[in-house]
Amino acid sequence: MAIKLPSLAYPSRFLKWVYLSSSSIEDISETIGIVKSKDSSEFDQNINLLRNKLVPDNLIRVLNRTNDLNSAVKIFKWASRQKSFHHTSNTYFEIILKLGMAGNVLEMGDFCKNMVKDRCPGAEEALVALVHTFVVHCRIKEAITVLLNMNLGGYKPPVEVFNALLGALVEEENRDFQNALFVYKEMVKAGILPTVHTLNYLLEVLFTTNRVDLALEQFRRMNNKGCSPNSKTFEILVKGLIENGRLDEAVTFLEQMLKLKCQPDFSFYTCTIPLFCSENKVEEGVRLFKMMKDSDFVPDNFIYGVLIQCLCKNLLLDSAVSLINEMIEGGIPPKHNVFVDMINCFCELGKIDEAIMFLEDKQVHETAPFDALLEGCCNAGKILAAISLLETMSERNIADCQSWNILIRWLCKNEGTEKAYVLLGRMIKSSVILDHATYSALVVGNCRLSKYEEAMELFHQICARCWRLDFASYSELVGGLCDIKHSQDAIEVFHYMAMNRCSLHSLSFYKLIKCVCDSGQVNKAIRIWQLAYYCGISCCIATHTTIMHELSKSEKGWLPDTATHKLLIGSDVREGRSQALSLFDNSTSRDSVSNILAEGLGDS
Repeated sequence: MAIKLPSLAYPSRFLKWVYLSSSSIEDISETIGIVKSKDSSEFDQNINLLRNKLVPDNLIRVLNRTNDLNSAVKIFKWASRQKSFHHTSNTYFEIILKLGMAGNVLEMGDFCKNMVKDRCPGAEEALVALVHTFVVHCRIKEAITVLLNMNLGGYKPPVEVFNALLGALVEEENRDFQNALFVYKEMVKAGILPTVHTLNYLLEVLFTTNRVDLALEQFRRMNNKGCSPNSKTFEILVKGLIENGRLDEAVTFLEQMLKLKCQPDFSFYTCTIPLFCSENKVEEGVRLFKMMKDSDFVPDNFIYGVLIQCLCKNLLLDSAVSLINEMIEGGIPPKHNVFVDMINCFCELGKIDEAIMFLEDKQVHETAPFDALLEGCCNAGKILAAISLLETMSERNIADCQSWNILIRWLCKNEGTEKAYVLLGRMIKSSVILDHATYSALVVGNCRLSKYEEAMELFHQICARCWRLDFASYSELVGGLCDIKHSQDAIEVFHYMAMNRCSLHSLSFYKLIKCVCDSGQVNKAIRIWQLAYYCGISCCIATHTTIMHELSKSEKGWLPDTATHKLLIGSDVREGRSQALSLFDNSTSRDSVSNILAEGLGDS
């Protein structure tokens, strides 16, 4: 984590400490950690070296090259007991730094207390430098410990030290609110007035810990603390409000910012334009984009992309075309997803021919935009245009398996399976490798023609390759098999797909339960029903009703256990699914699922 410190006019003594700390870190980083002491020979050797030459510089050199932390502490304490020697802020700095970088916070804190108590010359600068060094190396607990001892000792750290700590806490993943609050309270205790940077960090922590109302209250009190909000303040407000679902308030604060004539900086634009676009606030996005350019900031590829996407979602095609032309003229090449958004907009407006011309005019040679155009042609029923486009893509070597699958899938869904097989032959001849989506499409095609034997043959080929049907094909195959009363085939398909945790459409699942029950296999139906929750299948009321109806006719007088009864009456569904997920997440339980399948479904 890189901490950005505000530019400071640090005194020269402070800069000296920063230099000393960086040189010490180089030595410590190689030997960080507390290890068991070696023979006392190293300790004795260092003591003998210092015995007649005990001065601060010599002690610092010895501490620097002592790898064992315990030995370093013993040497430091030995020096403390020598009548003719007094520790300096330099020697304290060295041992505190060494302990802190090793994570020994308690012992480090004791040495901080001693340093403050001894009132060594230069102690304040040394402590400030320690806070800075620990922050830079992500040692936040250690930095807070040093700061606390400074305050207890009556020292008054500069506001930049508190800001650096708050900034580091903001950068942390967990955004510890209690630590941030503690640092801020220590600042108040020390009588340090906050800057706008201080309050910005505080606002950011409040927003990221979902204390939105408290953050807004702190913002309204900024003037009382002698601070005026800046661009970063409003960036934090807008971002925090949008991320917490308070979009209208975010727009209000944007208006307030502009009314106060607070000039947005580059960071504000790059943060807020994507946020407003993601919430489909196209007017705000366009407005900020124009302001950004008027301020001589250059939008990057990402900013252009999110704004074009937002324009396309709102079918503002002309504006989107104008913007993409501006990108290209400015030497910013659009990414393929931007062209995909553009093509989707063309197609949704029914402008298929214009979309084809657009790709040609922009000399696009990527597959994804052409695949989007293929989808558009198929959805518009312009199958001849789609075939022609696929041929063009194939000639240019930009047609992949997905490109062929789009057309094959559409033909299979629209009773053009014979044409799909012709296209499949050309696909194979073009050396395109078929994938699970190709087979899934053909399964749908055969189901639509009621050719369930061919569909099952394709399914067996899928199984042989350890692939899975997609959701739509799976649902169509099971539903179709049940319609023609092929319960064993339907169970076989469900068996395979259930072992892969694949969900099934609720209507197809109802058909499966009913078909199995109608064939007199109530026990199997119950087992299948139980497995629905392991696969995340949503059961409709008719499914439960069918199970209950069949059980009521049972001569065996079967009674469900507690868990099963809860599921049957429609309660405890969330708990059932939670248990199902945990069941699949360990190998022992997965064997239980296999046993249910084997017991209830037999060898099918």
